[in-house]
Amino acid sequence: MAKIPVEILGLSASTGSNGAYALILKESGGERRLPIVIGAPEAQAIAAELEGVRPTRPMTHDLLKNIIEQAGGTVSEVCIVDLRESIFYAQIVIEGLELSVDARPSDAIALAVRFSAPIFVADSVLDAAGIVPEMDEDAIGDDGDDDDDDDLMRLLHQSEEEDEPESPPVRRTPMSRIEQLRRELDQAIREEDYERAARIRDELKRLEGTEY
Repeated sequence: MAKIPVEILGLSASTGSNGAYALILKESGGERRLPIVIGAPEAQAIAAELEGVRPTRPMTHDLLKNIIEQAGGTVSEVCIVDLRESIFYAQIVIEGLELSVDARPSDAIALAVRFSAPIFVADSVLDAAGIVPEMDEDAIGDDGDDDDDDDLMRLLHQSEEEDEPESPPVRRTPMSRIEQLRRELDQAIREEDYERAARIRDELKRLEGTEY
């Protein structure tokens, strides 16, 4: 399995579901981005570490880090290894304990940032679910930094824990609906609405699978 290194580009607040965030990963040295919809608690855990916020008592991912370190291990890397039925699967590699642990991408990345461990995505996953923005990179950097910072700060002040939103219902529809979704996907990418783009991408994959 070929692994592509990625970086955390940001956390984008959902415009359609309370408590949902899109974790946006960017291909290192490339243009592709991988949006993954995650819940608010996991988004808070990632944002807190990125912002250097230290809780008075260890939170769940801080506790896991302490356990791994006291057992003599360290997280050497995490990788999003598979995408099945619109669900992402990740592996956490723990050096020193010779472990490779199955995990949700949000939990794996929350640990990775605490260990300063590299993050990878399997090339097959990035090929299937990666999105290439149409805007140039300079425009994205100029317009996105403040919004990402605002999203992170809002996360750090939230206390409610919401369940991850359910995927939209699947409807078997004609080709015209697929064409409409493709146009909506292009628009979402242009507007950098990655949470919406991820949902449209998943629905497109389901609909296209019913054609055969």
